[in-house]
Amino acid sequence: MLMDDYQSPWRSHEIEQFQQTARRFWTNELLPRVAAWEAQGHIDRDTWNRLGEMGFLLADLPSEHGGGDGDYAHLAALVEVSAECGFGPGFGPHYIVAHYLHHYGSDAQKRRWLPGMASGDIVASIGMSEPGAGSDLQGIKTRARRDGADYVINGSKTFNTNGHHADLVMLAVKTDASLGAKGVSLLMVETRDLAGFRRGEPLDKIGLKAQDTVELFFDDARVPAANLLGDREGQGFAQMMAQLPYERLLIGIRAVGNIERALRLTLEHVHQRQAFGQSLFKLQNTRFELAEMKTEAALARVFIDQCIAWQQQGRLDAATAAMAKWWGTQKECETIDRCLQLFGGYGFMREYPISRMYMDSRGQKIYGGANEVMKEIIARQLVAR
Repeated sequence: MLMDDYQSPWRSHEIEQFQQTARRFWTNELLPRVAAWEAQGHIDRDTWNRLGEMGFLLADLPSEHGGGDGDYAHLAALVEVSAECGFGPGFGPHYIVAHYLHHYGSDAQKRRWLPGMASGDIVASIGMSEPGAGSDLQGIKTRARRDGADYVINGSKTFNTNGHHADLVMLAVKTDASLGAKGVSLLMVETRDLAGFRRGEPLDKIGLKAQDTVELFFDDARVPAANLLGDREGQGFAQMMAQLPYERLLIGIRAVGNIERALRLTLEHVHQRQAFGQSLFKLQNTRFELAEMKTEAALARVFIDQCIAWQQQGRLDAATAAMAKWWGTQKECETIDRCLQLFGGYGFMREYPISRMYMDSRGQKIYGGANEVMKEIIARQLVAR
């Protein structure tokens, strides 16, 4: 069949080798530790250094700052491996912060932080969501008041992936509350020994148990004014809107990888499991369900590959990235739910990967901007012709 022979256009021989190396690393070094990490609510700190040693951190950035001289395809390959193996170490936010620094950081900021992020000596997190402001980034309340050579920060952030280990937080703040979105700025906050900064305990999520997610608190925390991202205040909202497609496509890539993994697991199960004297696959309902899901998986794969190509070319726009994020994660959750049903009672047992996928996938429709917001972004591009 044609789709069985389909190869993603961005997956070159070099990318295949990179992905094979990543797959071995995941299988040999990460997966055996996941149960312990889930119990403690975060991965071990030394794992970041191992990821750095393997060249898996900042693979798409230039080597002059410690990166791997690759492009978005290298990051896509890593996300696919994490989906295929059923575990991601939380490097998405780390890459996203590096991407902001690469685009908007001064030479001094790049030299200060990117090499350490590439090695894993610096773990990065994103501080955008707040208890009263999630997808609506204009509604943030965290303030940064200029005081001489510093900014004084007050406020809190929530749902911070990597927050437990974060040495560097890219923080969205209001530098001028009277200007609405135009008063939002991004500050790079170094957390080590920072007075007025504290972390909450890992939040108790229904899924993604090994990826730490915490609240961060700032009480008169002082950060050098030189840590402002960009050449002036008030650029933060525009910076976020310009770079969110980078993040949202990552979520879409993971969604497609999870769809494909769910189908692989389910096909194995329905061919082995017996019901009414025959394999589950012989039942018409099973075959029709799988036929529908396979078709949707093929559509998702071709679309996400095209989005990756557009991202490599610098052409991916906000509306298309929103489509990838919304439709991909919607189909991901639907597919995993349908697959779990075909597992019957076994699908409800945590020892079966499909049950973990069911819990882990639900967050995909929320973080990176709720799917309802994605629809609004798409709708704004619709004009009569």
